[in-house]
Amino acid sequence: MTKLIVFSICKDEEQTIGELLDRMPRQIEGISEMEVLVISDGSNDRTADIAREHGAIVIEGATQKRLAFRFQEAINIALDRGADIAVNIDGDLQFSPEDIPLFVAPILNHEADFVAADRFTDPHTGERRRPQNMPAGKYLANRLGARIVGSLSGEPFADVTCGFRSYNRRAMLALNINSKYTYTQESFQLLAYNRLDIVSLPTEVKYFPERTSRVVTSFWQFLGNSAVNILRSFRDFAPLRFFTLLGMPPFLFGFASSGLVGIHWLRTGKTSPYTSLGILGVYLFSLGLIIFVVGLLADMLGRSARNQEKILRELKVSRYGGVRKSAETDPFHATPPESTR
Repeated sequence: MTKLIVFSICKDEEQTIGELLDRMPRQIEGISEMEVLVISDGSNDRTADIAREHGAIVIEGATQKRLAFRFQEAINIALDRGADIAVNIDGDLQFSPEDIPLFVAPILNHEADFVAADRFTDPHTGERRRPQNMPAGKYLANRLGARIVGSLSGEPFADVTCGFRSYNRRAMLALNINSKYTYTQESFQLLAYNRLDIVSLPTEVKYFPERTSRVVTSFWQFLGNSAVNILRSFRDFAPLRFFTLLGMPPFLFGFASSGLVGIHWLRTGKTSPYTSLGILGVYLFSLGLIIFVVGLLADMLGRSARNQEKILRELKVSRYGGVRKSAETDPFHATPPESTR
């Protein structure tokens, strides 16, 4: 018995949500039970009503709480409803719902814990390309973000902000999103840190030039929020490296400046006319050391935070149940407690 829940987080998608739901495959090889969940993030149109009319389970949020909150909400609901696999897909038909089985297959075959769409690799030729009608600035920002997140995670990723993904139960239990804006980059970091198997799946995507994004209202907003999320991920998942790189410039400049003034003092017995440079050098040298010490403390706190993540994951297993043996053959996977069977 393997249960799949497909969910879509929507904001004012009445024009497309019905077609999306109608085109979803209802029978997938290896899946014995399937549910479709639509989460309306404060929609002001008939998104929720149309989703109900087309057979979806609807969670209707009265106010907009953004993607990160709604994503964690959807994951928790999927766990609570006993999903072994969850797939999230955008409600605007940028992605083809007929591709859902392709995202389920690597998990059913035990090849991946997490499958993410890759918009920037042609699924037919394997070549890197910018999708048609995708703004060049957004494309470059996405590629840069993927390179940075991949560097921090120690794994190469081509696309870390796409909204078409699948997760097995082990991945869902590991997700604890803290971002207030979007879940996409942080989820990569969390799952990579937990040493889960991540697969990127080249996927066709459609950009509609006449359509305005409900999530990204401007390129600069997207760029700014993405930069902040990447910096936070860098700080949280590699704190010693982050603060060492931050403190290295003032430390080196301060060391060189104070060193030169010190050599001048040894030769002449006075610091003038470089006294100000010497004071600045001592200040920057001290600042660099302080930042490095902060990095050591942050690294200690990071280890504590990772332990808290493990505790939270175990609490989720107690609440929602672990991975069912019928869904996974790995003997190290947890099984549900008696109360949840």
